[in-house]
Amino acid sequence: MKTVEESLARILDFVAPLGVEKIPLTECLNRVLAEDAYSTRHIPPRDNSAMDGYAVKHRDLRNASPESPAVLRSVEEIPAGSSPGKRIGTGEAARIMTGAPVPDGADAVIKIEDVDVEDDRVRCFTPVEEGENVRKRGEDVIEGEAVIAAGSHIQPAHMGMLAATGHALVPVYKRPLVAIIATGDEIIDIDGDPSSEKIISSNSYSLYGQIIEAGGIPLPLGIARDTKKDLMSHFSMAKERAQVVISSGGVSMGDYDLVQDVLTELGARVEFETVAQRPGKPFTFATTETIPFFGLPGNPVSTMISFEQYVRPALRKMTGHKMLFRRTARAVLDENITKKNDLTYFIRGKATWRDGSFTVVTTGEQGSGILKSMVLANVIIVLPRGMTHARRGDEVTVQLIDKSILSAATPGYLAAWPWKGPSS
Repeated sequence: MKTVEESLARILDFVAPLGVEKIPLTECLNRVLAEDAYSTRHIPPRDNSAMDGYAVKHRDLRNASPESPAVLRSVEEIPAGSSPGKRIGTGEAARIMTGAPVPDGADAVIKIEDVDVEDDRVRCFTPVEEGENVRKRGEDVIEGEAVIAAGSHIQPAHMGMLAATGHALVPVYKRPLVAIIATGDEIIDIDGDPSSEKIISSNSYSLYGQIIEAGGIPLPLGIARDTKKDLMSHFSMAKERAQVVISSGGVSMGDYDLVQDVLTELGARVEFETVAQRPGKPFTFATTETIPFFGLPGNPVSTMISFEQYVRPALRKMTGHKMLFRRTARAVLDENITKKNDLTYFIRGKATWRDGSFTVVTTGEQGSGILKSMVLANVIIVLPRGMTHARRGDEVTVQLIDKSILSAATPGYLAAWPWKGPSS
């Protein structure tokens, strides 16, 4: 039986980024940039006004005051989007709008509220410094500058910068198509017979969401019944169409748990069949030359936990992410927990920020079929092998699975606990 660490290492050793594609800028949100992005221009392209006002020589306003205003002659008006037609000489000014290019000869802009205008005479009531209210050419970005590093997770600000620097097409890492196969005679789809005593296949939908959140493209292939023929049909289709295959159920030791046999007949190599953890001990990882197969256990919590610990980091590596794992922190346990010595436990918890640290309790009943324990959780409490109990008041490692909890803690606290793996 593999340990958590051995299992994760084998999976991450097998997977690799899928390759690069260029996509329209409007489609690149939450993708991973595959190459450094360089600016094709200066931003701004030339000195421009940060205010509505008048472009002036700052020396002309050196002694300006409300009692003794400096009087200048307005020689032109420069709207945003137009180019200046005249050079500003001594004693001259130009009406200028926000974003408009500053004319040659001017070195500052006085705000419109600090002047009084009559015909072409501009009375200025306050001095200005050289460069005041002027955005200098290239003050944001210079031509040729690297503006976004490869490996960046593209967010709205990145999209704006890519647009500003002339990138209509963006090189990003490809996303894998991830097949989802639910298995079992006891399950039905959500639109099945409501009077049936069978179980709705919730795993298909939790996995669908987890795949999207991890950066993959879900490909639901329905429910495979507990026959070798039906399983073979579903897995063959998945192998032909997807870059990653995930199944739920059929990986234990029962007479109808046939997934491992089917994978072997399809030419896959079974790397391991169990992991020393709870929940999710029955877990099959198999490989062909290029495709990873994840045979997850069928209980809803076991499915989600196994995905979280192994499939999610694999998909993030395949899509080019640098940070493969969830953030972690230390939290003070507010109840007693006992466990088996030889297993890593992943316990659903609810953490709160209190007096400069996290406090955590479990979300109640922790059975592998209690999906509500995942719904209520904002962290996963990690209790490693070699531990038989954790007492109230002990510090434990928690994985932060709900992003909203990040805003509760001070940044310095989280920075002290980088996430390095499931049992760090």
